[in-house]
Amino acid sequence: MASDLEKRAKEAFIDDHFDLAVELYTQAIAHNPQNAELYSDRAQANIKSNNLTEAVSDANKAIELDSSLSKAYLRKGIACFKLEEYQTAKAALEIGASLAPEETRFVKLIKDCDEKIAEETGVLPDLSLEKTSIEDVISTKDVQPVSDPTNQLTVAFVKPKYRHEFYQKPDEVVVTIFAKGIPAKDVHIDFGEQILSVRIDVAGEDPYHFQPRLFGKIIPKKCRYEVLSTKVEIRLAKADPLHWTSLEFSKDNSVVPRVSVPVIGEQRPSYPSSKPKVVDWDKLEAEVKKEEKEEKLDGDAALNKFFQDIYKDADEDTRRAMRKSFVESNGTVLSTNWKEVGNKKVEGSAPDGMEMKKWEY
Repeated sequence: MASDLEKRAKEAFIDDHFDLAVELYTQAIAHNPQNAELYSDRAQANIKSNNLTEAVSDANKAIELDSSLSKAYLRKGIACFKLEEYQTAKAALEIGASLAPEETRFVKLIKDCDEKIAEETGVLPDLSLEKTSIEDVISTKDVQPVSDPTNQLTVAFVKPKYRHEFYQKPDEVVVTIFAKGIPAKDVHIDFGEQILSVRIDVAGEDPYHFQPRLFGKIIPKKCRYEVLSTKVEIRLAKADPLHWTSLEFSKDNSVVPRVSVPVIGEQRPSYPSSKPKVVDWDKLEAEVKKEEKEEKLDGDAALNKFFQDIYKDADEDTRRAMRKSFVESNGTVLSTNWKEVGNKKVEGSAPDGMEMKKWEY
């Protein structure tokens, strides 16, 4: 089934039906979610449909599944270039070039990145290579035509299942995704110069994707995130201390109003009632952390929290007793009395109705 969908997707791409190609690749990925080629090809279709942040996310997933897939780096580089993230694009293209040195498109695109970076920094690049545009590089030459035209399929898109919000400080933006009880291993986050890519893949559930092009540029190396019990908290380091009027970029809000500075000696009337309300973000953050600390847990989570609190506040003998009893009993006994367990091996104690069994390898 996945192979047939892939053939249809390639045919749609060749016929310039790029949105349909994206939908068909999505169907194929649902049948074969570990196929790096499918993500890479959907990235190419997304580029043609101008779904650039989605293309970056697909390329990242393809690279995660197969780090030797050179065309995934090529498509990430193209999408990031079109998003004006030239440093990120160049880094991806350089890795791709090392994997496929015979592919001349990498060299030409890296040169284009150098020119754009030079424009931003004021340093002139080496202009010895022939000029080639991004559109010249985005081609269909690596998509093989197929025979037997087939019917078109449609995909019903699912509304995102996690709510998100953001607040900001002068030097950072904090994005919160309210996803409760998500294992940290299932959360994948990438940072670009102006892209945030979030993917949550929980076994047995539909994957969640959130890939906004951000209002302003960030510093990827300084960005970080933390997976908590009730949410995923992402901290974006601003490249410039500008006020973001929204989280996502759009042509309508791309220009930040300048702050007018009164001329020295000019006196302006002051009206207490017209002063804007000042928000203490540090205080707000402290309140949120306090709520997390006081959050009521149940079941295994509450029990684990109880034992963690005991261990954290215990003296060294109590900690030694807890570690020794837990390990030697295979997790069935937890003692805090070092005098009792220090000089003997702690035997396991099975729950009522069960018996201990030693596994033989």
